[in-house]
Amino acid sequence: MAKRRSSRYRYKKTKLILLGTSFLVLMGVGGVFMEYRASGYSVAEIVNYLERRVEGHPRLEKWTTPVFARIRAWDGESEFQAQAAQPFLIPPPPPRWGVVALKEGEERSLIEPYLPGGWLIPPSPVHRTLHVGPTEPIKSISVAASMARDGDVVQIDAGDYHEDVVASWGQNDLLIQGVGGSARLFADGRSAEGKALWVVRGGRIRIENIDFMNTRVSDRNGAGIRFEKGDLWIRNCLFFANENGLLTSDEESSSLVIENSEFAYNGAGDGFSHDLYVGKLNSLVVLASYFHHANVGHLFKSRALRNDILYNRLTDEMGGRASYELDLPNGGTALVLGNIIQQGVDTENSTVISYGEEGMSGPDNVLYLASNTLVNDKEGAGAFLRVPKAGARVISVNNLLVGYGEYHVPVGLVSSNDLKADWQVFYRPLRQDYRLEGPVDERLHYETPSAMLAPGIDLVPHAEPVVPRQVSVLKRAPAYPGALQILAP
Repeated sequence: MAKRRSSRYRYKKTKLILLGTSFLVLMGVGGVFMEYRASGYSVAEIVNYLERRVEGHPRLEKWTTPVFARIRAWDGESEFQAQAAQPFLIPPPPPRWGVVALKEGEERSLIEPYLPGGWLIPPSPVHRTLHVGPTEPIKSISVAASMARDGDVVQIDAGDYHEDVVASWGQNDLLIQGVGGSARLFADGRSAEGKALWVVRGGRIRIENIDFMNTRVSDRNGAGIRFEKGDLWIRNCLFFANENGLLTSDEESSSLVIENSEFAYNGAGDGFSHDLYVGKLNSLVVLASYFHHANVGHLFKSRALRNDILYNRLTDEMGGRASYELDLPNGGTALVLGNIIQQGVDTENSTVISYGEEGMSGPDNVLYLASNTLVNDKEGAGAFLRVPKAGARVISVNNLLVGYGEYHVPVGLVSSNDLKADWQVFYRPLRQDYRLEGPVDERLHYETPSAMLAPGIDLVPHAEPVVPRQVSVLKRAPAYPGALQILAP
């Protein structure tokens, strides 16, 4: 009898221990849920995280699975999953653009202060010009790439190209440009070195008026351009329906400049490929460009040591599935000035701008966020800005925040005249027209930032983005917070 009582006692004791342990674990899960919810994560993100935490614990999985399913149903995630299960629809590409002439005067002065020094050195004397086109002696882009020498100009007649379009460029001081309009290149299953339509690894190469379309490769990293080494300047180019729009290496001595360009419908759908993915370059400058409709990946991801992001549109819009709109995972020095940044309703992530999520790698980690219009259309939760770890400074001034969410910055945030408003302040927000509609609420006024906030950094906007990939120089001092100063008619 004593032995039987002992066994029963041990059984009851073990059951109590299991129940107590399960209760403590569930309490911990609940605590994590509340903590993450307070940090602006969506219910779906939290449930996914908690499911990973209990994975491998059969008893907990048995108890939590119906609970998580009920939470998802309550949050409407079943509707989201059904929506996400639909194919990512890629429309026909937009019409080919005409040639954008080199800017002079006021507009050129917008980008010159941010250019790496080498770009301001006059290029070496032009050796010759190579003409490519159906009626030219050179009919193949790949042949022109093999013939080009340092200092050459390669001109490609406007039109659609499906044959012999892949190329590797390793020359120095090279200008490659579409003439008479954009030259549109279709990969059609081909790639250079199994990487991209074009692989670029030369010194000071400028590419203008070229469209890069539909690149697919075996590792699902097919890019319009794979930039591996040197200095590259992209002007008036379109990256459309590739697995990556533009993908770079981690060459720390290289620089990349992107101007008046468009990145749309890129991404393999795996979350690891993006509209733009910049590795650990020395510097990145992006001006007057348009990023939209990424497939699960980010609109804009950069690990560069220095990022100057000026007067752009990063708007995922209806049908886009971008995760982050702007991701700077390794910190560094970043100036984000005068941009429209919008998160759509179908995003898989509640964060609009992420900074330093994978650890700070720069010697000085500071984010300057000035005169941006930040819109979060994802209902229920969110973070306009998330800095998950200490070790960085954030200087945020004159930003206009509309929609769901807050700033989630643990320490080091200095905020001045960052104002929240409702969608009704905009002219046509459902069409991503974020011009303010007059008369403007008197609360929405611009305050000149103190020079002490950012010594040597100009936080005052001198232009505003114009649809789709242009910029308009301001004729007067800014009057309102956010990216747009011209009121709707």
